Amino acid sequence: MENDIIVFKLQNGLQVLLKEIHTTPIISQWIWYRVGSRNEKAGIQGISHWVEHLQFKGTDKYPIDILDQTISRVGGVWNAMTHLDWTTYFETLPAAEIDLALDLEADRMQNSLFDETEINAERTVVISELEGNENEPLFHLNSAIQKEAFHVHPYDHDVIGTLQDLQGITRDQLYSYYRAHYQPSNAILCIAGDFQTSELKSKIEDIFSPIPNTVHHEESIPQEPSATQESRINLQGPGDALYVQIAYHAPRANDPDFFKLAVIDSLLAGPSPLVMFGGGSISNRTSRLYQALVEKDVAVSISGGIQSTIDPFLYSFVLTLEPGSDPAVALRIFDEEIERIQHEAVSDAEIERATQQAEAMFAYGSENITNQAFWMGYSSIFADYSWYENYVASLRSVCSRDILAFSQTQFAQKNRIVGIYTPTQED
Repeated sequence: MENDIIVFKLQNGLQVLLKEIHTTPIISQWIWYRVGSRNEKAGIQGISHWVEHLQFKGTDKYPIDILDQTISRVGGVWNAMTHLDWTTYFETLPAAEIDLALDLEADRMQNSLFDETEINAERTVVISELEGNENEPLFHLNSAIQKEAFHVHPYDHDVIGTLQDLQGITRDQLYSYYRAHYQPSNAILCIAGDFQTSELKSKIEDIFSPIPNTVHHEESIPQEPSATQESRINLQGPGDALYVQIAYHAPRANDPDFFKLAVIDSLLAGPSPLVMFGGGSISNRTSRLYQALVEKDVAVSISGGIQSTIDPFLYSFVLTLEPGSDPAVALRIFDEEIERIQHEAVSDAEIERATQQAEAMFAYGSENITNQAFWMGYSSIFADYSWYENYVASLRSVCSRDILAFSQTQFAQKNRIVGIYTPTQED
């Protein structure tokens, strides 16, 4: 695969990244909008995700009944995702169909209909999705922890939103939100695959340059103050397992400390996947927490989760225990491992193994054309493409002294929220 990318910006502010990959005659196009749950205020929580749904409900040029057929008849796939900091749409299809992908995204950037009937139908869909999530114990626990962790910053709520807001959001609010955020200057277009850059650049200019850009005002996002004490949450509900989630406030992705945390994540719990889909998996059996908790039959499983975000978010561990287990025992062993990494130097051999596993996970998430296009936009949301290009080198720069020094503050008890979900007996 080629390593060089071309980056340019249209006069209307649309940022474009192109990467030629001539291994197979396909292209993958992603368009990213800098809008997610981070941009939502009380009263419209869940609106970013709902707007994403409505982008599949048609324009005058591509009515709803032919949208999906238009992609599938040429052998393509398409989808979308909404997250904390962004909303993205992608098409992966034969390279000869690039004009279709370009035209479709340029059209729905400005011409989505937001039909009242479709809005009401999607209200039912997203509320049903929320209700489905609420049947999951870990959704309840994670939601409670997120709310407890953020009292000022809008990372305080789930992407899916709240029932009250989903019931009350109007068509005018949805359409206004769409028009405010789906602007060329708030978007990143990324294409990887089998094309000639000069030819594709001309097509992009012809198709996207005529789209007018209303001045997009940067929103002032309040930053969360540092935590001053540990928080504890206890929940009960239906379920067949006991869960303990320990969430620490964590650095933003564009902070050098993020890479120290990535190595520690691999060392303690096994490496977290950074892509939102696809890629491979790495066994965490060699991780410290697995050996201390799962190998000793204290926990059924252990996982860690690090996320790449614009602002500082959370780094979470989830321990799954048998019903009736004493969570205090698992927490004590967990804390012993945290104290160990704070006070004992990690050997070069263990750092090497953890780094290699994190690198492997990263490689699995970069191995196909769709993932290559994903990374161009994803990294540009919270940093720029050099973040991706330098990721392995950044991991390799982490040493034992870095881990010791960083762990002192990162894993301070005042920096965390501990949540316990206890399953109740069903009648």
